[in-house]
Amino acid sequence: MSRENVTPAATTAARTLFRAALGGVLVAHGSQKLFGWFGGGGIEATSKGMDAMGFRPAKTSAMLAGLGEAGAGLALALGFATPAAGAAAATTMGVAASVHAPNGFFATDGGLEYPAVLGLAATSFAIGGPGRVSLDALTGHVLDRPWMRAVAVTAIPVAIGIQIYRRRKALAADDKPASGATPEGDGSAEPG
Repeated sequence: MSRENVTPAATTAARTLFRAALGGVLVAHGSQKLFGWFGGGGIEATSKGMDAMGFRPAKTSAMLAGLGEAGAGLALALGFATPAAGAAAATTMGVAASVHAPNGFFATDGGLEYPAVLGLAATSFAIGGPGRVSLDALTGHVLDRPWMRAVAVTAIPVAIGIQIYRRRKALAADDKPASGATPEGDGSAEPG
């Protein structure tokens, strides 16, 4: 017979450590976008980057990305409203992974590896909850009910899909010539 050799205290410690570390990483990344901390560009530079990537309106997209990382990261680190926090972080990271996907898998090539792992980790907390050492546990899991977990996890792919669709639509509109303009070399005569 095989016996489990991990104690409940060790499981609680591991879960708490992982949740706090994940939240801290997300707070740092969001702070780069929102405040320019840790070598980030702040809202203005992030807005320019968002616009170039096809996220419109760019400033709103920059704010949402920053809040999706920093706000959800802080909530995850504290274990507060974990289903919503996990879903918000997972959605933000899922959209980021979609932007990096054309570069392949590995982060060294600019691929989706890093945001995908962060998103999957956030999803795991949305599914499994924050653990015993958390604000959710301290408040009697008022914002961490099983039905909230189900709704949060269901919302993640829907929200990612909407953002990917909106981005693709904006990029397609960027590729179209301005109305009334004639592409060069199409053989049509310009009015005289």
